[in-house]
Amino acid sequence: MPFEPGVPVPDGFVPLCVPEVRGNEWTYIRECLDTNFVSSVGPFVDRFEDTVKEYIGTKYAVATVNGTSALHIALLVSGIKPDDEVLVPTLTFIAPVNAIHYVGAHPVFIDAEPIYCQMDPQKVIDFLEKECNWVKGEMRNTRTGRRVKAILPVHILGHPVDMDPILEAARKYELIVIEDAAESLGSTYKSRKVGHLGDIACLSFNGNKIVTTGGGGMIVTDNKAWASRTKYLTTQAKDDPIEYVHKEIGYNYRLTNLQAAMGCAQMERLDEFINRKRRIADKYIEALEDVVGLVPIKEANWAFGTYWLFTILIHEKYYGANSRSLLKILEKYKIQSRPLWQPMHRSPAYTEAQSYRIDNADILYQDALSLPSSTGLNDSEQEKVIQILRNKRI
Repeated sequence: MPFEPGVPVPDGFVPLCVPEVRGNEWTYIRECLDTNFVSSVGPFVDRFEDTVKEYIGTKYAVATVNGTSALHIALLVSGIKPDDEVLVPTLTFIAPVNAIHYVGAHPVFIDAEPIYCQMDPQKVIDFLEKECNWVKGEMRNTRTGRRVKAILPVHILGHPVDMDPILEAARKYELIVIEDAAESLGSTYKSRKVGHLGDIACLSFNGNKIVTTGGGGMIVTDNKAWASRTKYLTTQAKDDPIEYVHKEIGYNYRLTNLQAAMGCAQMERLDEFINRKRRIADKYIEALEDVVGLVPIKEANWAFGTYWLFTILIHEKYYGANSRSLLKILEKYKIQSRPLWQPMHRSPAYTEAQSYRIDNADILYQDALSLPSSTGLNDSEQEKVIQILRNKRI
């Protein structure tokens, strides 16, 4: 059986994607312990927020307990209301879809384009222009009658979505763009950093991300009012911290100083991690280019990707094995791999949600497999993976 995310990798296995902790993590965390700043108050939280916002180029950043909480709050502060609709890719981890549900809104699932597996911008445009009407200053879904309020592109696998067409449509129809950049910190789209393309963006620092705090997330934006409200809502909506007066419902979504300390150390090595990921990808691409039936997912000419998880498409007719049988072969030789997520339009949790012209996502889900991509993956480990891929029947 494939290993579950978050479960420790058995000894002797080449892991899919694990963190590398070899910088100042111990020094900074020890400082937290020595000074007793171990909870959500402490200098590393501010320092971590400042580091991330300066890296991405936004004016504001607010740390959160995880990426899902960041998505939840981003939807709230950007004005998504109950019964609004949000366009979101069907080929994504479930977190952004759940966050839409948390605020009482409805997801509308958009297909992936077939080359880079990202949200298809043309289908976003087609849905808005063919399935919606402009009614009294609002976009309304003609099928449901509900207001379409936002687009939530998810930059998966370390590669950006083709954003310009989406941004143009959003401006035309007065929609909010909320980026989920959980898997793509450090990627750029036409020389612009992912996370600084839409109106507000969310990051994740889960244990398998390119930069980790163990758990954690962040909201980044140029909107001062949204940033201020994010801080307010994520810290229990305290209006009077002495008398503990709360005028509305808030959330305990704060990141701890301990986690932020680790994040500061990890951010110091982000460019190094990206370079390493790209070298790993280059080696896979070169080694597999003559293997019939294996197609590496490369980057677009307008993109600079991090290759968070290097992913291939397996065409069974030509390769002689499908993605799931190859997963089992790799596991036999103590190599972790994983398929993409079940597309959201197939999820039993969202059987009532609307989807629009899904042509590619099911095929990508069937054919894709992500390979070991840890920044600490060494040459001998990668060579082992490559040899199994090239000689699948051994």
